[in-house]
Amino acid sequence: MNFFQAQDNARRKTWQLAMMFVAAVVALVVLTNLLVLFVVGWAGQQTGYTFDQAVSNIPADAWLWTSLGVVGVVGAASAYKYLSISAGGRAIAEALGGQLIHQHTTDLQQKRLLNIVEEMAIASGIPVPPVYLIPEASINAFAAGFTVDDAVIGINQGTLDLLNRDELQGVVAHEFSHILNGDTRINLRLIAILHGILFLGMIGYGLMRTSGMSRRNGMPIVLLGVGLLIVGYGGTFFGNLIKAAVSRQREFLADASAVQFTRNPAGIADALKKIGGYSAGSFLKNEAAEQASHMFFGAAAQKFAGNLMATHPPLPKRIQAIQPNWDGSFPTIDRTQAFAPSTAPTTASGAESAFTAGFSGPAEPSSDTLSSLVIDQVGAPNQASLDSARRLIHDSPEALQEAAHDPFAARALVYGMLISTEEPIAQQQLQFIQQHAEAGIAALVAQLRPTQQRTPGAQMLTLLNMSIPALKELSTPQYRVFSNNTARLITADGHVDVFEWVLHRVLTKELYAHFEGPQNVHGRVKHVRKVARDAAKLVAILASHSHTSLDTQLQAYNAGMEALGLDIPFARQDTFDYQRMNKTLGALRKLQPLAKPALIKACVTTVLADATLNEAEGALLQGIAATLDCPLPAHLYTLGTATSQPSS
Repeated sequence: MNFFQAQDNARRKTWQLAMMFVAAVVALVVLTNLLVLFVVGWAGQQTGYTFDQAVSNIPADAWLWTSLGVVGVVGAASAYKYLSISAGGRAIAEALGGQLIHQHTTDLQQKRLLNIVEEMAIASGIPVPPVYLIPEASINAFAAGFTVDDAVIGINQGTLDLLNRDELQGVVAHEFSHILNGDTRINLRLIAILHGILFLGMIGYGLMRTSGMSRRNGMPIVLLGVGLLIVGYGGTFFGNLIKAAVSRQREFLADASAVQFTRNPAGIADALKKIGGYSAGSFLKNEAAEQASHMFFGAAAQKFAGNLMATHPPLPKRIQAIQPNWDGSFPTIDRTQAFAPSTAPTTASGAESAFTAGFSGPAEPSSDTLSSLVIDQVGAPNQASLDSARRLIHDSPEALQEAAHDPFAARALVYGMLISTEEPIAQQQLQFIQQHAEAGIAALVAQLRPTQQRTPGAQMLTLLNMSIPALKELSTPQYRVFSNNTARLITADGHVDVFEWVLHRVLTKELYAHFEGPQNVHGRVKHVRKVARDAAKLVAILASHSHTSLDTQLQAYNAGMEALGLDIPFARQDTFDYQRMNKTLGALRKLQPLAKPALIKACVTTVLADATLNEAEGALLQGIAATLDCPLPAHLYTLGTATSQPSS
């Protein structure tokens, strides 16, 4: 399954869950009305009335108010839960007792984990997510978030202690699959839905506890409480069945995706085997683990109904799906024999070249073939993209890597990316930083600047993505100062170039979701033809800024429009108008997932019309893809032919 199909399936699954929720609420309304009918009839019998007489005395509008009450209670409880997790992945991690692993940690186990997450994020084309450590001895992990922008990874301490690097990489790859496939959004919505259904049972339990005060009037309340408890937990039972079915299906998909990503079936299979051979297994002690059980790598809580209610397939089935010849035995895991960490990455032997993986023979792939390859690998990283990400990280200057991993220095790193090559403007920008940034940052900008000037733009964009977790550690006031300063630095010379636009798009998209709340854009446009004018503008911008002569620009534009199946005259864009670009992409973000491949292919076809890709073109594609929520693999970074850093 490709990225766009997975995203569309996730969108459809969300609608299915909404319909199931409505059906569950309707069932609860009917059952609650029947419960009220029974309780009133029983109470009437205790006072000398017949059952029918007691029921006939019920006001006609009582059924309406009972129904509205049930809908209101369930809706309010679901809305409350949704608001409580509206911060995204970090809300779940903190509820589970997770502690943020700081980017500049000196703990070797934690550094190994952060290295793996960083490599996989760069390879996937998404921002590096923050990582939380869960203080549990079991082997487990989870991913949570409404979008890739607010996603986090959570790892149990036992996972760090007992898995080697390959096994840990398999587990992390599994969680990245959930992020890329849109599973994490479904999982968060499931938590809110099930809480609303469960809340009626909570009310019933409360009525039971407070109803023993009066012998005369207490029994009807007890009956009502018991009834609501049964109704509420009955709804939860069926809700958990839905949750289990959805989760089990997507766990198999995530396992398969992890194998495709790492090209190492033994990594994730051995991690599953260790869960089977470890006394603590994958279970968590935290009470909040039950409501988030469907998010975890392994079963987080034991279920009373066994496999019927299990959120995960049985371990043997998952292992056999990866290794059909497995003998069925689990290793005996001793907690005292913790794994000695190594931060050195493993690279598959004989790895193919970063971008042309899958091609053989002496012939270079055509631009059309390269375009199709890019589309196939959007949101579907593999070993080649992982190797490419490792090279990009490894080749980046050590001083800049260290800056990217520190919340204080990361701000200086980003400011430095925006310093102009024209010395008068650069001096104005440095003076602005001295006056408006935190004390000490201006000196650090000056210190890092010579190294940044020698660093290729592809690596600078990689370092920008690496710095996202550190920047998310800022306080809200610090973030707002940083955001205002970057905007002022970008416009210091009176215009915005491609590199500055990409940097601003990445920072705004990733940091706004963290500090102000994730933005859910609902794609309702089914075909590019509905936004044809905006698509033509985007292709025209790419053609105008990727090629030099009018003839080559027209040729590239026509190739892009042919990929879209549109016939709109070329309107040359002499200057890069970032405001027009933002407005155009804002309209194109409304496309449904299955309508986006044609648009992305048109963009790539336009840029690759001359079968080359320089850094500015790669940066522009990255900014467009990020805005459209279509993560491009790290391969694109390695195609650049220029070595100078784009700057203002």
